[in-house]
Amino acid sequence: MSVVGWYIHHHGRGHLTRFLAVRPHVDASVVAFSSLPRPESLPPATEWVVLPRDDADEGDGPPSSAAPTAGGALHWAPLGHRGHAERLAAIAARAPVLDAVVVDVSVEVTVLARLMGRRVALFAQPGDREDAPHALGRRLADAIIAPWPASAATGPVASALHHVGGVSRFAARRPAGGRRAGTVLALGGGARDAEWEAMLDAAVASTPGWAWQVAGGDTWLDDPWQALCEAEVVVTAAGQNAIADVAAARARAIVVPRPRPFDEQRRTAELLREHGLAIALEPSETADWPALLERARSLDPRWPSWGIDGAAERAAAIIDRVAAGGAS
Repeated sequence: MSVVGWYIHHHGRGHLTRFLAVRPHVDASVVAFSSLPRPESLPPATEWVVLPRDDADEGDGPPSSAAPTAGGALHWAPLGHRGHAERLAAIAARAPVLDAVVVDVSVEVTVLARLMGRRVALFAQPGDREDAPHALGRRLADAIIAPWPASAATGPVASALHHVGGVSRFAARRPAGGRRAGTVLALGGGARDAEWEAMLDAAVASTPGWAWQVAGGDTWLDDPWQALCEAEVVVTAAGQNAIADVAAARARAIVVPRPRPFDEQRRTAELLREHGLAIALEPSETADWPALLERARSLDPRWPSWGIDGAAERAAAIIDRVAAGGAS
């Protein structure tokens, strides 16, 4: 059996959620590397290695002031940072037994894996990623997995790019029950977001005829499936996993992208608007919530076009093929 390393970035919950959706379909054994705590349950043949943080202040000033981009060649490699060195050393120590490394996401881990002679399956992210570090990562990867459909292709085109569709943890479930008229589910991220919370406070206050359920931050829902299936309208940011889950539930959605590096969420929102899948707008365009909710009620989104069904299996097949040394 092949052995695959899997780097899971610690920002937010999205990279971990995607790992947990795809991992059960991967035939190889997996050694997962992340600064996130070990999940309560993992699939069989999965080891979890907790990495030191590479963004903590170690006493000599913030790592952001220690030339982390190496003159624009990389995204994050702060000089003299012990945690950064230790996390890469932990990955390198296991590299000899790995047949491939899945990277979600880090240019630096991609470079490390290739320098160690390991094959790389790289998860792509939407957005404006024509900078030198992203270009380097793409050149080094044996396969690039794009978790959105080819019909909504965006960003750099590469010969090794595989559009697998939106990866949702709920892909195997089917919507149960009916929509409850006059209900809204607002999905936020795992961290507090003052601007997002202020927007929702204003939305709730201006729509007394609607019943709102707010999830995210301090009111995180581990399994929002039932809420997604029952809400007449879902209000969400434009993260990849959130959109995939909305697509799996076939929900009518208002999508408000949050500020992210490389305009990742803004580009996803633009695609959704272009394909008529959701009402996508900037926070500055959310003044009239009663009108927005009425517009959302009339949506008829063709969510199957987002490619949810089979996406995790397609991603897993690519990973197994790379680990086996097959052509991407």
